[in-house]
Amino acid sequence: MPSPPPVIAHVVARDGTRIAWRAHDATTSERASIVLTNGLSTTDEFWGPLIAGLAPEHRVVDWWYRGHGESESSPSNDYAIPTHVDDLRRVTEAARGGDTRAPVHVAFSMGVTVLLELYRARPDLVRAMVLIAGGADHPYASSALFRVPLARGAIRGGLRAVAPIVPALAPLARRLTSSKALFPLAQTLGAIGQAAPREEVERFFRAVGAMDLRAYWGTLRSLMNAHASDVLPRVRVPVLVIAPDRDVMALRADLEALRDAIPGAQWMHIPQTSHAMLLEAGDAIAARVRELTASLG
Repeated sequence: MPSPPPVIAHVVARDGTRIAWRAHDATTSERASIVLTNGLSTTDEFWGPLIAGLAPEHRVVDWWYRGHGESESSPSNDYAIPTHVDDLRRVTEAARGGDTRAPVHVAFSMGVTVLLELYRARPDLVRAMVLIAGGADHPYASSALFRVPLARGAIRGGLRAVAPIVPALAPLARRLTSSKALFPLAQTLGAIGQAAPREEVERFFRAVGAMDLRAYWGTLRSLMNAHASDVLPRVRVPVLVIAPDRDVMALRADLEALRDAIPGAQWMHIPQTSHAMLLEAGDAIAARVRELTASLG
């Protein structure tokens, strides 16, 4: 018989926001528990292949950022990176239950900087890290654009100026993200690869259009202030960095910076993948994560 669907649980954040999380299978496994942390606006479908590949041997936990999925929007409009980090801390502590071992953390895209900040604050909660398609700092940190004087401030100022009108854009966002033209356009632009499953990606688009755009915009603005690269030389747990082949969302140089700065970091490059690599190569990623967790003893 198939396993029953996971039950959604909650932790209460410091500002009262209810943060949702789920545990999948293997509740009595002797293997390390695994916590999955999303990217900005990523839906839980992205984790489907990893959960299927890991849950038979591990207790796997996934969760939603505030204003995403099953988590509440912030009543205080707080979407700062340190706040997401504290939410992850609370989920990690709740999800481990009576297990005294720290879990292995798998982070995707924006989740990479959130996880690195958790390691800065609470290294005792991190047994190992898998960092997928995301850098330590804000997006495009290594690009020529951010070497231009005042460019970073101008971008942040633009995001701040647009924030008041973002809620009014919700109907337009819903129409855009439900359009059948969006999937082939995203493939043409290189945002997703040719192997990306259309049904799952279009479900993701619709979920983005339906989410609280204030939460999305507030988190995006905070992400542009992210800076966790100073943590990298201090990491003392096993780390696996997984890089897609072509990614217009996360620059290869930003991922190579993780590999080069973290002592002993392992590297995995998966050909013919894009930023949607969790959907495009989830089986291969799950197999490599199993190898890592097995090596921990």
